[in-house]
Amino acid sequence: MERFVHDYLSASVATESDGGRMRWYPWHSAEYRFNHIRNVVDLAATIAEREGANVDITRVAALFHDVAKLEVEQDRHADAGARIAREYLETQTDYPASFIDQVCRAIRDHSYQGEVTDVTLETQCLIEADILDKIGANGAVLILLRMGYESRTHMDAAEMVGRVLERGEEAEERVRSQTAADIAERRLKRVQWFKEWLEGEIAGVDT
Repeated sequence: MERFVHDYLSASVATESDGGRMRWYPWHSAEYRFNHIRNVVDLAATIAEREGANVDITRVAALFHDVAKLEVEQDRHADAGARIAREYLETQTDYPASFIDQVCRAIRDHSYQGEVTDVTLETQCLIEADILDKIGANGAVLILLRMGYESRTHMDAAEMVGRVLERGEEAEERVRSQTAADIAERRLKRVQWFKEWLEGEIAGVDT
């Protein structure tokens, strides 16, 4: 399944010489998207295991959650991903129909912006994992990469990392499981420390 998702993402941009829609920065490439998916799979499985969700459903849903991200508009990628997952799972695996239905439901609902406890526990685990991958050290590195593409200098580094911290604080408010909350707290501490380190070592940065 991993190979299918990887190849599907690569094929989505294979004919786009200019990088295609939404790929102004490296993290909108097939390589970044696949890495993000793998991160989310690991996080979602950890949350599911500790919170009593079905780990297999959560893991498969996480693997397919962004499979259509590079070929359709943002507000359609969840539905498109669920369709792709259903076609693959029904034709290439022996999973029962009930399992596939639950996987596709989680994929379809992973972009839900309301209260995360409104959805199934497996979907909640996926949503929380998707949120968590955008904060912490990974989020800090990505936003520093963005600085170069926006022609910013290192003088802006602390401010940019501060944006990751703000995103992390918003994530901490949104997640509901204790496991996700604990992960968010640890990641926020790392980003806060890094921001303070930058402020202390880069002359001229207002603290």
